[in-house]
Amino acid sequence: MDKVYSTLISYILTIGWGIVGAVTMSLSLGILIRIFDWLTPVDEWKEIEKGNVSVAIILAAVIIAFGLVIASAVFGG
Repeated sequence: MDKVYSTLISYILTIGWGIVGAVTMSLSLGILIRIFDWLTPVDEWKEIEKGNVSVAIILAAVIIAFGLVIASAVFGG
């Protein structure tokens, strides 16, 4: 029975850390987008609403680069 409880606790801890990681990632991504918006002279959201695809591509590249940096930190590579 102790093995079942230790396995259950391990699953709960894993799910908990996954939730913590997802919340932390979403908050840091929000901060990144706000900083990027503050640093650039263009209002990205208005440009995207107008249909400016190039601004959307730049914003997507920033998000992908952020993900690559986080992946490199997590996987150590």
